[in-house]
Amino acid sequence: MRRVAVQTEDFDVGAELAALEALGGGGVASFTGVVRGEGGLIALELEHYPAMTQAQVGRIVDEALARWPLLGVSVIHRYGRLEAGARIVFVGTASRHRTAALESCAFLIDWLKSEAPFWKKEHFAAGATAWVAARAEDEAKAKGWTG
Repeated sequence: MRRVAVQTEDFDVGAELAALEALGGGGVASFTGVVRGEGGLIALELEHYPAMTQAQVGRIVDEALARWPLLGVSVIHRYGRLEAGARIVFVGTASRHRTAALESCAFLIDWLKSEAPFWKKEHFAAGATAWVAARAEDEAKAKGWTG
């Protein structure tokens, strides 16, 4: 199973996990990211170039499938305006053993956080907006997988 989706619609975490569990492995790992509502943040707006985003996310999923003995991978990333508390990303992996599932899930979310081609703008209650800059610690985590 290989699922890569870049979409505006919300997703059903339970359905994604059930599909991965149905593959019959011994381990399923997942991460669900939610828009934080701290510091007066009311929404996060994500923009992207669809063809580039789909290709790059697909490439990194293929890399995970090549690096670990996975039975399945599901990566969903939303775009558009997402209110605080909304789900923004899901990564799920299934393998016969927990180590491959856990490591590949961490690899995928680290890559998505630092390298996926999304431009993010924060919207605050007072009406201010700000583009989100890359964080050094996120980039360092992603680079740690290349060694």
